[in-house]
Amino acid sequence: MSFSSDAWARNIAFYEKTRAMPFNQELASGQLDENAFRHYMIQDAHYLVAFGRALAIAAAKADHADGVVQFADAAKGAVIVERSLHAGFMKQFGIDSATFEATPLSPASHHYTSFLIATAWSAPYPVALAALLPCFWIYAEIGRDIQARAAKPNPYAAWIDAYAGEEFHALVRAVIATVDRAAEAASAETREAMHQAYTHAAQLEWMFWDSAYRQAGWPV
Repeated sequence: MSFSSDAWARNIAFYEKTRAMPFNQELASGQLDENAFRHYMIQDAHYLVAFGRALAIAAAKADHADGVVQFADAAKGAVIVERSLHAGFMKQFGIDSATFEATPLSPASHHYTSFLIATAWSAPYPVALAALLPCFWIYAEIGRDIQARAAKPNPYAAWIDAYAGEEFHALVRAVIATVDRAAEAASAETREAMHQAYTHAAQLEWMFWDSAYRQAGWPV
C-alpha cells in the first residue's frame, strides 16, 4: 500500500467529520452565514502566506530538482493565485484591506500555521511533505463533494469551483505522487513520523473550518 492510500485510510474519520461539519454543509446549501465566511476568508488569506512559506521551505529541502520546481510553483500559487480569488471574495463580501490587516490570526490559524512552518523547518523532507498534504488533498475532496450537492445559484460558487476544478485536482495528484515517492525511500521510522504529521494536519483542517464557523477569536 502506498503512503497516501494508507494515510487516507487511517484518517478517513477526520475527513468524514470535516465533510459533515456545519460549515461545509451550509456552504453547499448556500446558507452559510456571511459573517462566518468573512471570518474564514480573512483567516485563510493569512494562512496561505504561511502555507506558501512552508512550501518554499519544502522546495529548498527537495531531494530532486523536479521537487524544487514543483513546490516553488506551489508556493507561488498559494500566495498569488489563491489570494486573487480571496481578493474577489473580499470585495464581494465587503472586507477592506484595513480590516484584513487589523484582524490577527485566530488561535486555530495560529496553531496550524505554526505547525506547518515548524515542521517544514525542522523535520526531514518526507515529513514536511506529509504535513502539507492534507491542505491540498482534503480541500480537493471537500470541493468535489460540495460541488456534487451544491445548491444553485450559490453565493460561494467561485470557492466551490476553484477547489473542485480539474486544474486544482491535477496539482493535488502530482503532490500525492511526490509524497509517495518520498515515502518509498524513507525508513520505517520516518514513514511513521509522516503519518503522525499527516494526522495532525488533518485534525487542524477540521479545527480551521470549525473555528471559522464559530467565528472564534482569542478568549483573553
